[in-house]
Amino acid sequence: MQRLLKLPLQDRAAAVREVLTLERHLTEDAIASLVPLLSTSPSPENGLRNLSRFAEQWPAALTRIANQANGLRFLVTVFAYSHFLSEEILEHPAWADQLVSKGYLDHPVPADQLAAQLESELSPGVPSPLEFARFRRRHHLRIMVRDVCSIATLPEITGELTAVADALLEVAYRRIHQVLVERHGVPISASGECHFAVIALGKMGAEELNYSSDIDLMFLYSENGETTGPEVVSNTQFFKRAANQLTTMLSAFTAEGLCYRVDLRLRPDGSGGEVCISLNAAQQYYATRGRDWELQMLIKARVAAGHQATGRALLEFVEPLTYASSTDFTLIEQMSATRERLNEKLLSKRNPKPGASDVKLSRGGIRDIEFLVQCLQRLHGGTEPWVQHRGTLLALARLHDKGVLKDTEYGRLASAYQFLRNLEHRLQFDEDRQTHTLPADTEARELVARRMPGGLTEAALHEELQGHFANVLTIYDRLVHAPAGSDHGDSPAKLKTAGVMPTLDQRAPAIAKALAETHLERGAKPFEHFLERISSDTILMARLDADPGLIAAVLDLFEYSPHLGEELIRRPELIDEVLAPAAKLIVEEAVPSNPAELRRWYRRGILRIEATSVCQREPVFDTLATTSDLADAVISRAYGLAVEEVQASHGSPKYVANDQLFLISLGRLGMREFDLGSDADLTFVLADSDAHHLVFWTSVAERIVQLIGSYTGEGVLFTVDTRLRPNGNSGPLVQTESSITAYFAESAETWESITYLKSRTVAGSRRRAEAFLHKLQQVYGDRYGQAGSSRHSLREMRMRIEREQGPTRSLKAGRGGYYDIDFLLLYLRLKNAGVYYSVLNTLERIEVLETMGQLSRSDAHFLSEAATFYRAIDHALRVISGHSEERLPRSATQLEALNAILPRWTPVPLSDLDRIRSEVRGLFERFFS
Repeated sequence: MQRLLKLPLQDRAAAVREVLTLERHLTEDAIASLVPLLSTSPSPENGLRNLSRFAEQWPAALTRIANQANGLRFLVTVFAYSHFLSEEILEHPAWADQLVSKGYLDHPVPADQLAAQLESELSPGVPSPLEFARFRRRHHLRIMVRDVCSIATLPEITGELTAVADALLEVAYRRIHQVLVERHGVPISASGECHFAVIALGKMGAEELNYSSDIDLMFLYSENGETTGPEVVSNTQFFKRAANQLTTMLSAFTAEGLCYRVDLRLRPDGSGGEVCISLNAAQQYYATRGRDWELQMLIKARVAAGHQATGRALLEFVEPLTYASSTDFTLIEQMSATRERLNEKLLSKRNPKPGASDVKLSRGGIRDIEFLVQCLQRLHGGTEPWVQHRGTLLALARLHDKGVLKDTEYGRLASAYQFLRNLEHRLQFDEDRQTHTLPADTEARELVARRMPGGLTEAALHEELQGHFANVLTIYDRLVHAPAGSDHGDSPAKLKTAGVMPTLDQRAPAIAKALAETHLERGAKPFEHFLERISSDTILMARLDADPGLIAAVLDLFEYSPHLGEELIRRPELIDEVLAPAAKLIVEEAVPSNPAELRRWYRRGILRIEATSVCQREPVFDTLATTSDLADAVISRAYGLAVEEVQASHGSPKYVANDQLFLISLGRLGMREFDLGSDADLTFVLADSDAHHLVFWTSVAERIVQLIGSYTGEGVLFTVDTRLRPNGNSGPLVQTESSITAYFAESAETWESITYLKSRTVAGSRRRAEAFLHKLQQVYGDRYGQAGSSRHSLREMRMRIEREQGPTRSLKAGRGGYYDIDFLLLYLRLKNAGVYYSVLNTLERIEVLETMGQLSRSDAHFLSEAATFYRAIDHALRVISGHSEERLPRSATQLEALNAILPRWTPVPLSDLDRIRSEVRGLFERFFS
């Protein structure tokens, strides 16, 4: 016992109990062998705790396994490395027995053997998703032990993870096809029997799945025709049903989790295309309408299940379209731009805290390596077929063989890729979560570091990770940006700006150098004014010249945001805010009590937030959340100031004002999607217990509105809109809890109820306010939950808004605009109004509705893409102009500016607006018709 208790264990009392439990079931030799196993594991405490639990629940199994070679080693491996797999072994002890069966871990198991094994375990007919999910987890346990114990290489691990997915796909389709044939007969055409193929794309196509990957699929059938009976349907209907059932089976939530999140957005025409397409239609699509990134995507495509010949016919057809036949650096430049847009879109939760790097989407991460390899394959694959390979590591080796990559470049890219994929696996197999981000918590990062091959410290992990990022970026810049960005001569705007101040080279050489290297176009003239403005301020000029990062960010703001550029011209001292984190201002700095200082503080915060959004390309919903936090802080401070002022001038000395007034935010602020130039929709609710002090609290509310919305020499904070209170402008500014509850129970229209579904507390007693909102939502449930009338009234309201506001507010109110998404989500939310939601933005609402089964995965994916697209356009227009613009600008210059900045927040180009509108309206009609 004493040797075990010398391990680094935090809870000594628990450890003593756990060791005593083990001593009752293990021999002294077995106990002794645990010391080195636990001491060299990344988490001795987890290993000891879970081993003790296993001993208590399955003592005979522990004794049996401990008597096998490597039995305890494999158990400790699972218990110290993966929480969710530990729970699986505790639930299914036979899985632990399998680990020590002869040859079980020695070799990879190919997909056909896995499929045969699965078939032998299933009962007749279409199996339940639970059986499939359990099969996946059992084999992930086997693969994880092979991984951690270095029994297999990285390519073998990713290949085996893919083989499990292939087997599940194949067996699922066989069973589904069999049942459909029994009902509809065999699908045929003039050529004979027709077939179905599953094309795997992305990591699954490359046979490089990770432990919690999405699987990107495309469904294909050979020819049109119809079935032979008894219930005759067209081949299109037959195979579409097969595709939908297959997707549902694999993505269904079960007690053992789900098998895979199935992503079908990479099929022809994306979310708007048919779920299953004929071979001829697919060939026509790629020959005539396939976009460049879609052709690049097919580098990794392969037939994963179904009829191999049907799938291969498509892949052989697109091969000559995929690979370039000559060295065209324009192609690489286009691919690089696509990569930038995709990464900016997908890095949706970028965490600025130290250590919270995203190993997949950070610059220099997995996505960059994969993208670089595909670009080089497209560039050279036409003349060098040897480099045409789906797998990243082998493709790197082949590019090196042909001299495309130097020795050092190949070594660094291969090393970075293996390191990042191993790190990705350690992040995922702990909780079976699809995550690529290092935890922000230092202790959690330390545990991840210890789980890496060879074991690392947190500091060493950080150093090695950043080193790989830097190496990848250096190589990427040489292979992509250098040839693509060759010198084509200076633009007139650049030359003009570089000559703003004849003495700039001497006074500010870093600024002069940055100007010489930066092609300012739209920002040239405003930046010239800025330099003239600060030319006499030697301290400010020196501060800017001393920080290359600040220079780059300031130039970026002038080029892409006339509004922010003008703000810096008016107040040059605000350059100190450009690189400062907004969160630090909100969390660490005291919010000023002086109204004028409060306005200056808010202005600083807005500049920090917008500079981060523009210069660091922060995901748009993250920017909106931070702006909402800033607005919340202002409202909370205004509340306190108002109470103090009214108490001093009108209050009773005996009355204690203690947050009895609740400030409820609605609309964009309610959803934490507040933006530059937004109005704050507020409702003032008074606790019933203080109804006799209504006059006092009405004065407080009026003062809050005045403090926030009044225009002063320091400008306006933002406008407060109180029209969404019960009875609108004709109703009292402050109303009691009971009066508002009665209004919604008896007389509120449906549109008013949905407005309050986007509500949260921003000031006042949060505990009491949350109870009030919870009660209010129960009222919605009683009136509208599951009621068909709400769908009709919501649709009528949406159509009325479209008629009245669509021509002037087309991006929001027009056909297929943002309101279509909003009303659809609110309707689905209203159907479940009895369920109390926490604060949710649009993307989070979509995710919750998908989880609840109200939205299919493909619909949820498309709605997230469309919502981000619309919010990105709206945000871009605000960044450009400083205020809300609810339709596209008519000026060619403004459209050019919008097109230039929009890719920072969405990969969907502005030219796709009509497509998005059409698909959004189609989805809206599907739910509301």
